[in-house]
Amino acid sequence: MTAVNLHEETGLSKLAQGLVGSEILRVAAEIRTLTEQGREICNLTVGDFSPREFRIPKKLEELIAAALAAGETNYPPSDGVKELRQAVVRFFQHSHGLTIPIESVLIAGGARPIVFAIYAAIVDPGDKVLYPIPSWNNNHYTYLAGGVPVEVAVGPDTNFLPTAELIRPHLRDARLICINTPVNPTGTVMARDEVKAIAQLVVDENHRRSARGERPLFLMWDQIYWMLTFGDNRHYTPPQLVPESARWTIFVDGISKAFAATGLRVGWTIAPPHITSRMRDILGHVGAWAPRAEQVAVARFLGMQDEIDRYHEQMIRELQLRLDLLHEGFEEMRRDGLPVRAISPQGAIYLSAQFQLPGRTNEEIRKLLLDRAGFAAVAFQAFGLKKEDGWFRLSAGAVSPDEIRAGLRRVRAALEAL
Repeated sequence: MTAVNLHEETGLSKLAQGLVGSEILRVAAEIRTLTEQGREICNLTVGDFSPREFRIPKKLEELIAAALAAGETNYPPSDGVKELRQAVVRFFQHSHGLTIPIESVLIAGGARPIVFAIYAAIVDPGDKVLYPIPSWNNNHYTYLAGGVPVEVAVGPDTNFLPTAELIRPHLRDARLICINTPVNPTGTVMARDEVKAIAQLVVDENHRRSARGERPLFLMWDQIYWMLTFGDNRHYTPPQLVPESARWTIFVDGISKAFAATGLRVGWTIAPPHITSRMRDILGHVGAWAPRAEQVAVARFLGMQDEIDRYHEQMIRELQLRLDLLHEGFEEMRRDGLPVRAISPQGAIYLSAQFQLPGRTNEEIRKLLLDRAGFAAVAFQAFGLKKEDGWFRLSAGAVSPDEIRAGLRRVRAALEAL
């Protein structure tokens, strides 16, 4: 009998052969194996929530159960349940002061299909896509679209965010600019003046292109974390500050992060209607629809502002408690002379921390923290950064305060032992 080797890559497309899998999910699988073996791990790797620490809103849970009981289990419309699209229109009006037509709204199975559809609808092979590094998965989506990456390295000097001045030199032949704020992986928030400056750059560039009959430049504005900001930090959108930029702004949004609802898979975009319709058709072939019962429930929940405010009061308090514990723990170590520092929490569910251990790569630092301290973090290399400078993402949605305190004690001991 002839043995068949099912592990050979023969027969795969060039796209499949060249695709790099998620570095974050690879690290998460390693952590799961260790915890199954009984290791005590402070797991700060995956940008998700543990239901033990963060439940979805109770009212939303009840609305989903009611929708299921009412038989809302068949296919939804390809652009989303009309009631939810209308609810998103009202929600944006209330939250951002933006008046949008319902034709601009498309519902999908979370933010990821929306991001994919934006790339598929805008980027042709060979088109340049401009994005900061570190940033979440833009390198992978650019590859899938056949685009040419234009990576703008950012660091703590610009709050790990691109500025108008950093973007300006690369603007002339770009097709798509991708910006996320609050940022995954850094947890930082773009300032109002910078949002306005970038929006104006896009408007000015498109006026120039229009005069020459050139294709427009679009701005993907990923605000999936916008409801999670801390202290004096506030989220702004380009059309709020430069209304004309709405013609070229494509939003990425949804409930996944704002309501600890990553598994419910309800996301949406707001874009110029001719873009939205093409994205709808692309996702229609993929079948990346949000479940109907969840759509019906979210449509009702988005109109319950008092429920949303009560939920966020507790959620943000608990998130900030965890992020503050991490930040204060590292700052205390830094004051004691240990080679660490962290950026104070601003938004999302992340903290940026740097382990300044010369001579060690980020992967070596990651392994050291995991092996000696049971402290699991993700290096910025997983977000496209090439520089080996010790920066890591710490995600606080799936750990308890006690787990963080214990993990920090182990990190201190491990660093002191060096």
